[in-house]
Amino acid sequence: MKRASALNGGVCLFVFLSVLYIVFFCCAGPAFSTATHTKVSEWNRRNAHLIPSEKENQAILALDQDYSIPWRTGADSDGDGVNDVYDPSPRDWRENGYDPFAVLSFLSWYHDWNAYKYDCDALKKIVDLMKDAGVGMVRFDFLWQDIEPRPGEFHFEKYDYIVDLLTERQVRVLGILGYSVSWAGEAWNYPPYDDATFVNYVREVISRYKNKVKYWEIWNEPDSRAYWVPQDDMKRYTELLKKVYEAAKAVDPSCKIVLGGMTNSGYYAVKNVYRNGGKDYFDVVNIHPFANPLRARAMMQVLAIYHNVRREMDKNGDRDKKIWFTEIGAPGVERPNKENSWWEGVSPTEKQQAAWVGEVYGRLTGLDDVEKIFWAFFRDNLGHFKSGVDFFGLVRWDFTPKPSFYVYKKCAHAVMDKWRMFRGQP
Repeated sequence: MKRASALNGGVCLFVFLSVLYIVFFCCAGPAFSTATHTKVSEWNRRNAHLIPSEKENQAILALDQDYSIPWRTGADSDGDGVNDVYDPSPRDWRENGYDPFAVLSFLSWYHDWNAYKYDCDALKKIVDLMKDAGVGMVRFDFLWQDIEPRPGEFHFEKYDYIVDLLTERQVRVLGILGYSVSWAGEAWNYPPYDDATFVNYVREVISRYKNKVKYWEIWNEPDSRAYWVPQDDMKRYTELLKKVYEAAKAVDPSCKIVLGGMTNSGYYAVKNVYRNGGKDYFDVVNIHPFANPLRARAMMQVLAIYHNVRREMDKNGDRDKKIWFTEIGAPGVERPNKENSWWEGVSPTEKQQAAWVGEVYGRLTGLDDVEKIFWAFFRDNLGHFKSGVDFFGLVRWDFTPKPSFYVYKKCAHAVMDKWRMFRGQP
């Protein structure tokens, strides 16, 4: 009787487990499938605008891209880290799909006026730190004064080194094209006397780096008196933008032109670019929505700037264009005082800066039309701005990470792990 009872118990247990197995795969299976399908749909929606047109595709095929890079695999033919089946442009490893984590870093600064910030060793250190943090793109100047110090005399050695270093480590580039060189303009922050000189410099730069750099920003903060003199409601800037856009697309039809980053009053600058006929001469809108994280409604201020710009874009028929925040940040100082304050007042501590990094990337990466968010800056400066602005970095001048570095890294992993399956990662 005991043996029969045990046998009956075993049969019951087997039947129970079988039913549980069927229930799981009949009920949970479709739910899992639906969740995966939803994620695929969201990825495709995020990247639909990156699918090249036929003209762009032909331009990509004509590029001399090096497809022998070590990380290339059979499922990832361009070696950009995204499986071909999910890659919006599987033949162009300059474009690797949605990745909002970016930084502003002055990688081309090696002059007396910036304390010779980046020699070769410093560049290697900082790019390794970027990779560790999860940075997918870096914004820096391709300074006209460096590249063409005298008319027709071009020097690319420094920029070749920087671009190659970033390419080897799969960090994409947003190159800023500006400012005026001494022989071509009244001062560095004035437009050139003759637009043809600037356009020629742009043509030379894009031609040289078109195999490795896809995104080019035309000037920085042209709506600010600090960077563009005289201010004229964006008229002169829009004239230059139109000429540069046409020249850039002639050199590389697949490149993307990013509007010059606008300040907190960017709504008015964007409005004036449209008024001056600039609608068809940029691919991405670019704003700098700074706010003081010590104020209770700091994020509301950022979102208000974004919504105002978005409405202006929609009103002018640019619903499909993306917005990039190419500068957003705040200082992080050990001990706030009068000397290290910034334009918003008292500087946050390093811990308060870290909390702002978490709020910025936690909140803004959820906006569908905000494609990139560049923290300004990646590394502190050595007394360049002589204020709290020198302490915007995620790492200190001596390359030691601040608390904000680790928060940035945590945010990058949290967001990008969602897309791991599309990137061919286990």
